[in-house]
Amino acid sequence: MASTISEILNQFKSDVCKIIKRETIEQTCRSLGYVWRNRSLPPTETVYRFLYQILHGNVSISNMRRMIGSDCTSEAYCKARSRLPIELFEQLNQCACAKMLDESGGHDLWNGHRTWAMDGSGFSMPDTPELQNKFGQPGNQAQGCGFPGAHLLCLFHHSTGLLLHMELAPLRTHDQAHASRLHSIMKEGDILLGDRGFASFVHLALLSKGKMHGVFRVHQKQIVNFRPGRRCNIANKVHLKGRPRSRWICSLGTKDQLVEYFKPTSKPKWMDDEAYSALPVSLVVREMSYKILGQNKRTKVITLVTTLLDPERYSASSLAKLYESRWQVETNFRHLKIAMAMDVLHCKTVKGICKELHAFILIYNLVRLVMLKSAKQQKASVHKISFLDALTWLRFAKTYTNMPTLKVNPRRLNRCYPRTRKRRPKNFPLMNSPRSIFPKPFP
Repeated sequence: MASTISEILNQFKSDVCKIIKRETIEQTCRSLGYVWRNRSLPPTETVYRFLYQILHGNVSISNMRRMIGSDCTSEAYCKARSRLPIELFEQLNQCACAKMLDESGGHDLWNGHRTWAMDGSGFSMPDTPELQNKFGQPGNQAQGCGFPGAHLLCLFHHSTGLLLHMELAPLRTHDQAHASRLHSIMKEGDILLGDRGFASFVHLALLSKGKMHGVFRVHQKQIVNFRPGRRCNIANKVHLKGRPRSRWICSLGTKDQLVEYFKPTSKPKWMDDEAYSALPVSLVVREMSYKILGQNKRTKVITLVTTLLDPERYSASSLAKLYESRWQVETNFRHLKIAMAMDVLHCKTVKGICKELHAFILIYNLVRLVMLKSAKQQKASVHKISFLDALTWLRFAKTYTNMPTLKVNPRRLNRCYPRTRKRRPKNFPLMNSPRSIFPKPFP
């Protein structure tokens, strides 16, 4: 049972184990005002079964019952899980994340800064009216012919891979819409890494207002010109095609310069008027560009924008290497969605989807805890420890068993493959109308 997870992790002498113990779960339920009767599935037993189900790849309830040897029906388990408050899973997750972050301490600081990575992703879920109304579905699918999808924005602790916070939103939601909510976990001096979706004046200004820093790839529509003294298009003046909207200040080196970004005349849809008016009129940032060496690279030149302005403390080469490591967040999503099977969730209500997500994050962070301890014992980088090997050990380890030596992945240079599929799908047409109106094949 999943109740043994905390016992398995007790060898780490970690406070995280106490978060999922029976006493902690019951105390959290009482603090939330949740009252339960003496049933065959009390809150602790229901949470343990839920975590066990997620740990083993989000298997079906019938398979989970056979795996643990339970006589409880699937209907009884679903009802017991639906009775649990969402706040229970949220608090368990928040406490576990805080404990894990404290234990990681100053793990692999970059130039004395903590580093974070933010990115968005999506997942699918059952086709129910409640989920369709809440999240929506892709626009290229006819109504009743597709599955609802949700947008998930996650904040990862870059050096350890821990998932500290997530924001769930409808499918058609921009990454920046909820980015400021995730800033609350960060502190002064922290550095946030992100892709093109976060490189806007508003997001950079919000980070600077909190005395934090950002390193993002410049958006593809942003015009960047490294010619000294070049002219620019300033707001409320005549705009000439081909000119950048940033004012050149000084050059810091080859393809490295300080420029001034100006506040856009129109605010984003997701931001209110008061917050937008509180932003500064302009912001001094640093733009730099570098080439990617090696074959089979999709992009040959990368242009970054950052609020780290000191060229001596933050050299262009170190910033390029830091941003190159941002790809680790894509690997984290692959672990979540492929290795742990979070790509398609099973619950049919909005509350159920939220509980399922929090259970996934809790299990993911427990696997990361195993990787951190293994990396310390084996004196290897935590990013080289095999996530799948750590997940498999946590699935099948016995109580109070010592953790074995986990697999260390070798460094694979220039490992780049096209985004194509080798296995051919079955030759059936796609559904273009609801199944209910299909003609009956037999009378």
